[in-house]
This record gives sequence, structure tokens and C-alpha cells, in this order.
Amino acid sequence: MARRSSLRSQLYRAARDLGNVQAAAKGPGSYAKRTLRRRVYRTTNGLTNELLRSTGLMGTHRRH
Repeated sequence: MARRSSLRSQLYRAARDLGNVQAAAKGPGSYAKRTLRRRVYRTTNGLTNELLRSTGLMGTHRRH
């Protein structure tokens, strides 16, 4: 059975989708910038998280 998303996660997803639609309406350049920026943020946040975990400055597992 599929996991049910919380209302908060559904609202964040809707806001993200709306931002994607607005960027696409401005043109392909705006949408490309947005997707590239989000990919860069995801990558750098993951690396920062990994660094903090390896140095012991952050917990080892996520809360659910």
C-alpha cells in the first residue's frame, strides 16, 4: 500500500508545482534556471549533510 503524505507535504508539493508552472510560463530559460538551481541546492545540501554527519555534528538518522 502506498504511503499517505501529510497535509504539509502535499502543500509543499503544490507550491513547488505552482512555481514550476509559473517559471514555465515565463519561458524555457526561466524553467531551466529553476531546475538547475534546485538540482544544485539538492546536491550541495546533501554534501553538507554528509560532511556534518561524518564530523559528528549532526545526528545519524532522520526523524519521521
